[in-house]
Amino acid sequence: MTKKLKMIAFATLASLSGLQAAEPAKPLKVLLVLGGCCHDYAKQQYLLSDGISARANVDVQIEYSPDKGTKGKFPIYEKADWGKPFDVVIHDECCADVKDQPYLDNIFNAHKEGLPMVALHCAMHSYRSGPFQSPMKPDAPQAGWFNILGLQSSGHGPQKPIALSFVDKKHPITVGMEDWTTEKEELYNNVHGIEGNFKNWPDAHPLIEGKQDAGDQPGKNHAVVAWTNIYGPKKTKVFGTTIGHNNTTIQDARYLDLITRGLLWVTGKLDENGKPLPGYEAVKK
Repeated sequence: MTKKLKMIAFATLASLSGLQAAEPAKPLKVLLVLGGCCHDYAKQQYLLSDGISARANVDVQIEYSPDKGTKGKFPIYEKADWGKPFDVVIHDECCADVKDQPYLDNIFNAHKEGLPMVALHCAMHSYRSGPFQSPMKPDAPQAGWFNILGLQSSGHGPQKPIALSFVDKKHPITVGMEDWTTEKEELYNNVHGIEGNFKNWPDAHPLIEGKQDAGDQPGKNHAVVAWTNIYGPKKTKVFGTTIGHNNTTIQDARYLDLITRGLLWVTGKLDENGKPLPGYEAVKK
């Protein structure tokens, strides 16, 4: 064998060896934060973590607080750099009366610096202050959390089924999904109405609307219930849904599909057909 052929053969073997040695995709490091008022978080922490893990390559760290009040805090947020180990955080806490600004700054700044986020249900009613029941503008002093979310909500009506209508069926998060009606759920209002919300937060984008009862009162019994937002100078991706009060909803395969797609989208691991990118499918056990 000539010297040239030996060099080619060596290069080919090295290349094949490199392919064989290529490491699989590392699981996404997910922080799931739950606790506070009014929900069965003790069970929901596992419904969510197990459901997402069955759909994507993730490593979920659960931060659960048994505090049943609205003023509970999470020790992990006490450090300014709490978000650095994670690829994404799922906010599922219900802490409406937590107003300590340095603590809130730690949470807000992590997302301002680019940490992607998924916000579920009562997270929309957390960390609010000032006249939150009236429409706020993005430059309002107390609008920090709403700016991140891309939507302002102040309350909800009774627990009744919600008819879900997919208003953007081409988005990677929702492509191929069909409308459905939930079991008993809470329909969170849109303080700015439906159209008004997306004038105040133009980087937010509606995906699903929900209706309860007869008639149509936009913003009240007809509201946006799932959306995306692009936040801050680092263009942080956010996915939010106000659905998810009861266990029957959270363990619904359609809900878990939606949440998982939202998580993959905010981390850039979802293709245009709503499928995980190679390496981010669920790991078979």
